[in-house]
Amino acid sequence: MASDVELKGTLPPAAYEPTPEGGRYEPIVGDDVVMPELTARALIIGVIVGVVFGAANAYLGLKVGLTVSASIPAAVIGVAVFKALRSGSILEVNLVQTVGSAGESLAAGVIFTLPVLYLWGLTPGFWPIFPLAMLGGLLGVFFMIPLRRFLIVQEHGRLSYPEGTACAEVLVASQAGGSSARLLFIGMVYGAVYSVLEKFGHMWPEEPDVPFERAGFRTSLGATVSPELLGVGFIIGPKVAAVMLAGGAVGWIFLIPLIYAFGGAADVPIAPVAGTPPFAPDSELLIRNMDSFTVWSKYLRYIGAGAVAFGGLFTLLKSTPVIVRSFSLALTAMAEGTAEQVKRTEHELPLSFVGGALALIGLLAAFLPLRADGQGGVGLVAGMAVVVFSFFFVTVSSRIVGLIGSSSNPISGMTIATVLVCALLFGAGGGKVAVLTIGALVCIAAAIAGDTSQDLKTGFLVGATPRSQQMAEIVGVIAAAAAMSTVLALFQEQIVSGEFKAPQANLIQLVIDGVLDGNLPWVLVIAGAGMAFAVEIMGLPTLAFAVGLYLPVHLAVPIMAGGLIRLAVDANAKEVVEELRERGVLLASGMIAGAALVGVANATLTFFDLPTTLPLGPLAGFGGEAWAGALAFSVLGGLFAATTWRREAH
Repeated sequence: MASDVELKGTLPPAAYEPTPEGGRYEPIVGDDVVMPELTARALIIGVIVGVVFGAANAYLGLKVGLTVSASIPAAVIGVAVFKALRSGSILEVNLVQTVGSAGESLAAGVIFTLPVLYLWGLTPGFWPIFPLAMLGGLLGVFFMIPLRRFLIVQEHGRLSYPEGTACAEVLVASQAGGSSARLLFIGMVYGAVYSVLEKFGHMWPEEPDVPFERAGFRTSLGATVSPELLGVGFIIGPKVAAVMLAGGAVGWIFLIPLIYAFGGAADVPIAPVAGTPPFAPDSELLIRNMDSFTVWSKYLRYIGAGAVAFGGLFTLLKSTPVIVRSFSLALTAMAEGTAEQVKRTEHELPLSFVGGALALIGLLAAFLPLRADGQGGVGLVAGMAVVVFSFFFVTVSSRIVGLIGSSSNPISGMTIATVLVCALLFGAGGGKVAVLTIGALVCIAAAIAGDTSQDLKTGFLVGATPRSQQMAEIVGVIAAAAAMSTVLALFQEQIVSGEFKAPQANLIQLVIDGVLDGNLPWVLVIAGAGMAFAVEIMGLPTLAFAVGLYLPVHLAVPIMAGGLIRLAVDANAKEVVEELRERGVLLASGMIAGAALVGVANATLTFFDLPTTLPLGPLAGFGGEAWAGALAFSVLGGLFAATTWRREAH
């Protein structure tokens, strides 16, 4: 039982220090302690949390290209549910966050790649989205099983796995008497109420935009006023938010006005826009007749794509020493093997089972009719490429998140590298689907591997049974894959219309189409890469700048607002800043989840052609003005800041 374990509210110092030669880290729950762990209720709660946060991450990732970790919110929800049930152990709560966080990570891999099928005009449904998502996720889980003893156990204290360690702290503190679930649910209420009034009440525009033209300087400025972006800004912090806003400002205050200035007088379309002459003065193909969002779509987006591609690939290149060392050590550890384990905290799924599962996944990827048109699999060579690339990048992903955390894991760079290499192996036409299939499976595997690593680190610190966690990861992947196939279908209209920017998916489409069809506007792409290089040599977060340049600046404004609140929190005295920061992160996670769930509900109603307008009577006339949105967003920001600063009484 949970009472058999003395919980002191924090992890011991040994949780942060390398294990001495010949020594062993003693977890919170010892090998000789027996308590509930892999239970049906833990799996059910975890699946529900995983589906909710998976849908939230899918919504957020498609909208702005960013995702957030669900491990700590999932752990908090698990603590709250089990306390309400007046039962449950710390190991059951750990299983909840293990299953729940799998949904969030799988959603990231899915929305980065598979929306490309929609952008190509295909209409995939449950098949092939579900098998692709499931097989990619299982690759990430199974490849991490033989790597656990090396990366998690042997490298303890040298690979910190910051999110996994933080989650372990939350589990121990919550079980010892603290509770933060209320903050998470308050944030969900804030986000949901605001989004209901905006999306269903139509009381203010979601993305007010004000055109600006003076003395030949032409652009437009505005903001996407939404609670999820405010929450994202607080989580990523002021530095990254500011660099992201800088990227947006370069695009919308520098590049778009330059495009108008140099192309506005042209009476013919300027590449990459093309058309058949003659052209009327009011032709939509002429730059002078485009609004700023069209200029962004036709020109600036390619510059941003070059910056994102450079940022992802260069981040991967900088990690080369880590990659080489990780890959070499992992192969050595696997070759040496391990003796039969007897301790509970060392029980794992057998390597014979793992090897068979990986071989089966490779064959399924090769021959199952995964293509959207129902045709046969991508082929044996492609199936082998999936296994090889996945093992390589799973090792890389796990090592990188152990060193610097999940937020700095260059998943996009790994995916771009994969599709670039595979684009050279396959021809045009049907080869596009094969290239995307490999890229999607590798991307999902790398994303899940990073999450699985953090979860296994949490389990290692608190004393979970690895076999139970590995089985829980499998359950989480399968459940999330089924949910994501539905969520992606609900968002198809927004993806195709461009309402959701889906930056990573659009970038993958540009790379595959450009390489295989030879129509990539390399001048714009290289210009973007050059800008990213300039940012890199200044020592700034290159990917943050690149994403800001790729997306409309309107998305970076509310993120910066959240970053400023985080800046104010970080300016507090050291003894209170950690408490306030944790409160803010939980509130922000709640706002992201609440707003995203309303977004999913809105997409569901739209999908089934049901009403999406609330009868608000006289209040309905309040909406439609930019100032109304600014006022509502300011009120939301004030509530968020006030709740964050309201310290708990001790």
